[in-house]
Parts: sequence; structure tokens; C-alpha cells
Amino acid sequence: MKRGSRANAVAPGPGGTLILPVSMPPEKVAEIGKQESPIGRPAQPAEIAPAFVFLASQEASYVNARFWG
Repeated sequence: MKRGSRANAVAPGPGGTLILPVSMPPEKVAEIGKQESPIGRPAQPAEIAPAFVFLASQEASYVNARFWG
């Protein structure tokens, strides 16, 4: 890895976006959220967006090789 490069990942699992209701029935979305999320529901975009904003900011300049899920 070149010096100065950073690599981080955010993988929140199922998210409550407009794509889920189009691709499957709402009951299935709720079931997946209960099974795959420790919170028991799909994540909302507003709940996970701050992680992306933080990782792209200067405040996270020393954060490297982290996986946030």
C-alpha cells in the first residue's frame, strides 16, 4: 500500500432504502431485519450516513484498516 493511503469499510447489513420494497415484499424486508440485525430491523440511511461522512473527513485521517458493521 502506498504511504498516505487508507482503506476502511462500512457494512451495516440490510438497509431501509427504496430498493428493498421494490425487490421484495415488506414482510420479507422486516423478516430479514429481525434475523440479520442485532437491533432487529433494517438500518435507515440517516443512521449510517454519519459513518461515511466521518471516514471521509480530516478527523478520521489516522483511522486505517477498520471494518465498521
